[in-house]
Amino acid sequence: MSLTDATATQLLARLDAGEITSTQVTEAFLDRIRCHDKAVGAFLRVDGEAALRQAAAVDQKRRSGRPVGRLGGLPVAVKDLLCTEGEPTTCASKILEDFRPPYDATVVARLRDADAVLLGRTNLDEFAMGSSTENSAFQVTHNPWDLERIPGGSSGGAAAAVAASMAPLAVGTDTGGSIRQPAGLCGVAGMKPTYGRVSRYGLVAFASSLDQIGPIAHTAEDAALLLEALAGHDPRDSTSVDLPVPRYAETIGRPLEKLRIGLVREHFGEGLDAEVEAAVREAIRVYESLGATVRELSMPHGKYAVATYYIIAPCEASSNLARYDGAHYGYRTDQQAMTAELEAERRALRASGDAAALEDVDNALVRMYRRTRAEGFGAEVKRRIMLGTYALSAGYYDAYYKKALKVRRLIRGDFDEAFRQVDVIAGPVTPTPAFKLGEKVDDPLSMYLFDLYTAVTNLAGIGGISIPCGFTGGGLPIGLHLQSPPFEEERLLRAAHMFQQATDWHQRRPELA
Repeated sequence: MSLTDATATQLLARLDAGEITSTQVTEAFLDRIRCHDKAVGAFLRVDGEAALRQAAAVDQKRRSGRPVGRLGGLPVAVKDLLCTEGEPTTCASKILEDFRPPYDATVVARLRDADAVLLGRTNLDEFAMGSSTENSAFQVTHNPWDLERIPGGSSGGAAAAVAASMAPLAVGTDTGGSIRQPAGLCGVAGMKPTYGRVSRYGLVAFASSLDQIGPIAHTAEDAALLLEALAGHDPRDSTSVDLPVPRYAETIGRPLEKLRIGLVREHFGEGLDAEVEAAVREAIRVYESLGATVRELSMPHGKYAVATYYIIAPCEASSNLARYDGAHYGYRTDQQAMTAELEAERRALRASGDAAALEDVDNALVRMYRRTRAEGFGAEVKRRIMLGTYALSAGYYDAYYKKALKVRRLIRGDFDEAFRQVDVIAGPVTPTPAFKLGEKVDDPLSMYLFDLYTAVTNLAGIGGISIPCGFTGGGLPIGLHLQSPPFEEERLLRAAHMFQQATDWHQRRPELA
């Protein structure tokens, strides 16, 4: 087995045994990126020299007998939504194309403390708004299993990098399924921890009450390893929960006896692809063969999840993205061109004698705001800002945003009731396998419905994981979605690992030319 086909856990064991060095591992993944990323488009930036310096430093630690961090020289790819000191953090948006943060996000600092080797920054839908990674201002990412299809989004670059064996581990973010959905479509494992389990300090916010950072890897075992490094209380994040972090990687091998699995009746209805349903039901039969019991559940408020999510998330996005105005940092429109345009408009109105229209002409500051945001944001970001601003406006706040918050509480109540009866909930990750690039670009509603099974997890604030459970007849991955009660990531990872010990879907790799 080549270094790039190995799992992170396998690589770490060989590193600790002295069989290989971090420099060798890093060079292998950098070579893989050079060979294949032109076709896949997973990375926005790769800094090979910096990565090799980090790897050499870890190797030196090992040689000198000093303690090595939890990730011990493993390469990690990072979604370009997490601030990294002195390095461009673009959020795949023109408006932040030249932004260089003066600090590290907490998770980036923790990766460094764990002796991870940071390979580079992965592509995403602009500001994490999308389900296909087609909304990036800079490039489109392709699914390694079929380069004509989407990898999912918004963490499509991170999932594609792992699926294409260009990184053994990646860090993504999940607001409505943005880790689990691309993981499912790319045939890898992707986990959204409970809200508050991983610090959001330094995460460029999309929707603050929904965003969560999590691991992407080939296996649940690898995800456990990375989550250990990322999780934990952070006083700089007021939503970070002060709870001990279990040793996920140590306990993952313990099978869950008398595991109770819930199947939500409403998840197996109209719109679910037949091959996806068959693969998920077969996965449930695997669990039953391992001693699990299955119970059918009803979650009546889940049918409102997409509508609720697409009110709450745009409202929070509208507020969070108001800071990008060209006045403080990030992109600013061409001042000279704007001033010339403004003066020309005023001269024309003076000449026409239209005093009323002249009074309504924007002043220079307002014009700068408008042009900066019009030029700096992409179409999907503008769409969500407008939706959110409308829903928060006077006369509509109670009818939309406030009502959505009430429905969100009912959705969480459905989960609370379900978890009194079962240990985990299982179901599909997406209604269909990966669709073709460009297929839904002009149909935003259809794209939004692709989050049908994942957005509900974020609304409830609980944990979820996607693991591979099969392939379509055309060779496209199918994901199994598992959800657990709040802060039960240990249970979730053990349940996922049980399945992977009994199957080999996670061992398959795409054939890249």
